[in-house]
Amino acid sequence: MNLFDYMRESKMESESPLASRLRPKTLDEVVGQQHIVGRDKLLYRAIKADKLGSIIFYGPPGTGKTTLAKVIANTTSADFRQINATVAGKKDMEEVVHAAKDNMGMYGKKTILFVDEIHRFNKGQQDYLLPFVEDGTLILIGATTENPYFEVNGALLSRSRIFELKPLEKEDIRELIRRAVYDRDRGMGTYDAVIDDDAAEFLADTANGDARAALNAVELGILTTERGPDGKIHIDLAVAQECIQKRVVRYDKNGDNHYDTVSAFIKSMRGSDPDAAVYYLARMLYAGEDIKFIARRIMICASEDVGNADPQALTVAVSAAQAVERIGMPEAQIILSQAVTYVATAPKSNAACMAVGAAAEAVASSRTMPVPVHLQDKHYKGAQKLGHGLGYKYAHDYPKHYVKQQYLPDGMEGSVFYEPSDNGYEREIRRHMAWLKEEDT
Repeated sequence: MNLFDYMRESKMESESPLASRLRPKTLDEVVGQQHIVGRDKLLYRAIKADKLGSIIFYGPPGTGKTTLAKVIANTTSADFRQINATVAGKKDMEEVVHAAKDNMGMYGKKTILFVDEIHRFNKGQQDYLLPFVEDGTLILIGATTENPYFEVNGALLSRSRIFELKPLEKEDIRELIRRAVYDRDRGMGTYDAVIDDDAAEFLADTANGDARAALNAVELGILTTERGPDGKIHIDLAVAQECIQKRVVRYDKNGDNHYDTVSAFIKSMRGSDPDAAVYYLARMLYAGEDIKFIARRIMICASEDVGNADPQALTVAVSAAQAVERIGMPEAQIILSQAVTYVATAPKSNAACMAVGAAAEAVASSRTMPVPVHLQDKHYKGAQKLGHGLGYKYAHDYPKHYVKQQYLPDGMEGSVFYEPSDNGYEREIRRHMAWLKEEDT
């Protein structure tokens, strides 16, 4: 490193955002994540002993993935290299591999490569790293907000240990806020600021487990708030609310939180809990979810989980889907709420869903028999000469508009796929079918 690089890095370190300056340098300074960095945990012991294998840190933003990588960089005797998958290319990886080979060959020194946002690497880029991870040229540390089982090659996963980082607890974030305000070395203690307890509590709660969001709000508050009569900068609740403005919602449209929230949304409608269903609706809307996607899920639930127990549910859901496309937000949330609460409170039956599933299984597992002759179409050329349609009984010519005859193919007579439940309108369907079949006609 030359003098200019040293001066540049020193200046960046002193002027970097508070969240970056406040990162711990040792394991003992780490706040939270005790399930993986507690003193009796594997990762703690491996870092302390400098015997780290390839690992992947997986968790929401602001939970300490890069922080742990930096702690490892400060404690390891290995050469530590860092790249970001959003901007790095094959040339960057080739340079790291070349240096790693030199380190191992000339000095017997290992190389740790930290790849931030590793899920951004395509399959080819991940495959390039594989042989060097496998032969020990590189010890890989990957960080990702996406589920690694979906986004990272299976071969790399099998050679790495995955550590899942959880959203920080409120107590952890309050501790970081206290350090940010009063630490004179790496925090903003030199500004002579104070923060009220209710303001710290609000920021810790509103950050929703994301330490970076809370620290950014603290920094903004201290830098933009005028000093009071006592010469101090006071961060009160009003300042805290103004600086963070909006609760941070963990909701990545392509990640776990998306699928988990959608799953909870559907299961709440299915479980007849309108309060939970409308809560998850609001959560998705708040995070900017596509209203057409939400409408599609409501339509599916209306058919799959309500079905004929309330046939009107599907009509409501389809009408809502059409309406939200024409109207858009913010009014679309009212329409979606109406559909969600209707479907959630409707009587439930999956009988229609189970019927097509059972019928599909029968189709797949048995020989496809011809349609009974009397049901075949007799109108196309030559059909009547072949006897098609002969013997068909027209239901409307009989009492109750019903006549007993074979509809299923030969060998399947008596098969039952649709069994109406006793819920809602299906109770009437069950009664009606029983009434039709009270006597053979």
